[in-house]
Amino acid sequence: MHPSHALPEIIAHRGNAAEFPENTLPALESAVQLGIRHVEFDVQLTSDHVPVVFHDADLARVAERPESVHDLTWSDLSEIPVGETARLGHKHAFTCAPSLAQVADALAAWDDVTAFVEIKRSSLRKFGREAVLRRVTDVLRPVLNRCVLISFDLAAIKILRMMTGARIGWVLSEYDDAACAEAATLAPEFLFVNLERLPDNGEPLWPGPWAWAVYEVRDLQTARTCQQRGAKFVESMTVRGLLSAYEEGRRQW
Repeated sequence: MHPSHALPEIIAHRGNAAEFPENTLPALESAVQLGIRHVEFDVQLTSDHVPVVFHDADLARVAERPESVHDLTWSDLSEIPVGETARLGHKHAFTCAPSLAQVADALAAWDDVTAFVEIKRSSLRKFGREAVLRRVTDVLRPVLNRCVLISFDLAAIKILRMMTGARIGWVLSEYDDAACAEAATLAPEFLFVNLERLPDNGEPLWPGPWAWAVYEVRDLQTARTCQQRGAKFVESMTVRGLLSAYEEGRRQW
């Protein structure tokens, strides 16, 4: 393929979350089976300090229950279905959230797959940075070379770099001059930004030593536009559809 026809690499946002409950092993496995080589998932801590793959602080959206993940033990959470029946019906009604250890074991068996592991701010606030970061990195240690540790929490990723030497990524809350200055000082391997936070003037993304990943990308034209602005990666929940669009786009060249 001519280099100008290359498209941004796809990161599966919480796995193949369009078709499976987000942040579950079936969602992540489906993305890998589709040929995706970059997956992203979120990490929270349970009340007994077990890292689990989970996005929200509570179970309302994915399980229609009121509890906080931080107030449940891993034993309790592991038996609660998170099949997102309001969105997906009852096809995955008995799917439960995995522990980070279970996902790390799966990652070890997936050839050439990189995991972007987002450490959630609600856990950092609840349990403190040191407790959360040590528990997460202890679990990931066997596959840490296959991971990029990311967070909205700037202090946390600074600590992670010093603590582990692992690759890091900062997820931007704002795309502004202050964040640009922080990024220049930090020089992370990756910067993540929500598509909706980018200015609509089409200007190039900030240059630097990092690779850009733009998330909430769902279609081929947007992926191309992000690439033109300097993004090496786009992150999407609709990975099957985006892959199909990529293939169709290549056939048209």
